[in-house]
Amino acid sequence: MSAWLAQHLAALRDALRRLTAAPLNSLLSLLVIGVALTLPTAGWLTLDNLRKLTGDTPGVQQISIFLALDAGKRDHSEIESRLKEVRAGPWRFVPREEALKRLQASEGMTEIIASLPRNPLPDAYIITPTEAQPEALESLAKIFSTWPKVAHVQLDSAWVKRFDALLRLGKLVVILLAVLFAGALVTITFNTIRLQILAQAAEIELAKLIGATNTYIQRPLHYFGLLQGALGGLCAAGLVSAGFQFLTPAVAELARLYGANFALQGLSASDILVLTAIGGALGWLGAKISVLIHLRHIV
Repeated sequence: MSAWLAQHLAALRDALRRLTAAPLNSLLSLLVIGVALTLPTAGWLTLDNLRKLTGDTPGVQQISIFLALDAGKRDHSEIESRLKEVRAGPWRFVPREEALKRLQASEGMTEIIASLPRNPLPDAYIITPTEAQPEALESLAKIFSTWPKVAHVQLDSAWVKRFDALLRLGKLVVILLAVLFAGALVTITFNTIRLQILAQAAEIELAKLIGATNTYIQRPLHYFGLLQGALGGLCAAGLVSAGFQFLTPAVAELARLYGANFALQGLSASDILVLTAIGGALGWLGAKISVLIHLRHIV
């Protein structure tokens, strides 16, 4: 076990030596890998923030239950009991007097409201569902419409469906970009390892002549690809975090103008670890393919 660990530590030190031997080339490679991972990561994070934004913006994905004009306190109690049983999400009661006051506060509505003989607005319940899927929202709206003394249930399901379809399209685009840039990352590592092999062809040939196994020769190159990809992943995490930090004040100001309390959510510690692992895995894959192809031509 100790011999196996010593061999891997030696291969890791060799890979680090190869990285630091040409610092400028290594830095440029890391930046290219970082940019390749940055675009799909930023796209995915943007979609995640957009989905969260819909839950923080007033009036988005809400269901309004309008009661009949003759609904009494007993009807209100029954509706509230049913809402507690369904557990669809937080809700609030809007009495008809409050709704009328809000309507009177609207520009140009004061004289119109004053000319009415009585308050035409019903009592209402505003529910903010915890489930954001369009199918779930429509199902809730159908359930609410069957309750007694419910005159109308309002849900902008068309808007929700359009937004959900847009998010799904965005995810497909991000996945496509991720596949393309993953291929680019593998290609970058493949070419880097190829150059390493060509530059050390004589050294590799001599090592084989004195009895070095293929595993012994390949191991440092595998570690080199893994380290290069992992460091590129960290570089991508830094670029994404810096970009989101730069955009956060402007997005918060825009959200405030629309009456929302929202701030961009950047990468978490687990996201950074996942991104680093993905970069390392792709770098190792590129190194593995390059080693299998090019070492065959040496002795």
